Amino acid sequence: MSDSTHDTHLAADPYRALATLHGAGRGSLTDAVAQALRAAIVSLAMEPGMMIDKLAICERMGVSRFPVSAALAKLAAAGLVEVLPQRGTRVMPIVMHDIRQHLFIRSALEVETVRMLASADRDSSDDTLDTLEANLARQREVVAAGLRPEFHTLDLGFHEILLDAIGLPRVKEIVAVSRSALDRARRLMASPERHANTLLEHERIVDAIRAGDADAAAQAMHRHLDEVVAELRRFAGERPDLFKE
Repeated sequence: MSDSTHDTHLAADPYRALATLHGAGRGSLTDAVAQALRAAIVSLAMEPGMMIDKLAICERMGVSRFPVSAALAKLAAAGLVEVLPQRGTRVMPIVMHDIRQHLFIRSALEVETVRMLASADRDSSDDTLDTLEANLARQREVVAAGLRPEFHTLDLGFHEILLDAIGLPRVKEIVAVSRSALDRARRLMASPERHANTLLEHERIVDAIRAGDADAAAQAMHRHLDEVVAELRRFAGERPDLFKE
């Protein structure tokens, strides 16, 4: 994966995304700092493994040390930062063991989702196929234009269309939790090549659903999610500082 993949993520000033805060009470100020830090971590402005400079955050956001410390405690509980004894606090590296667990959950649920859709009555699935085709058409446009944030949104939408179609909201909620936990890893892989491959994988899933081939749809989804693991392993070999087992 080329270095250009990460140009927009890993900039020289990791605190550039943090805005100055004004006029908030102590509790709401802590929440605002936590929200800003969470966004910076998930967007990779603050990269995995980076040591956090509390003073720099205070100066950047115009706040005292208390709301920063309280915000970091919240993020530690959420697994986004970790406290290293005698060293300080750092952005949590991406944990491969957690990634494998969340992808296992997604595979178990989304493979069965497309299997159900491919087995469904054609009349009931026509609207879903039309919606998927519209999503794929837009994916093709943004891949051709190299629009990474837009592709991220469409990728999310593609999987939501599938999950909405089976009418099982609890399943969708569980998948959403696992997708959120994978967000940093997915953004690391946001290369033009990966997006082009993802588009092809999505097209194979839709082709199998349209053909009513439940096994092919399940296999296509399984391969799609397996490729995420394979890509992460390749990238972890190139940037081991961003990951831990």
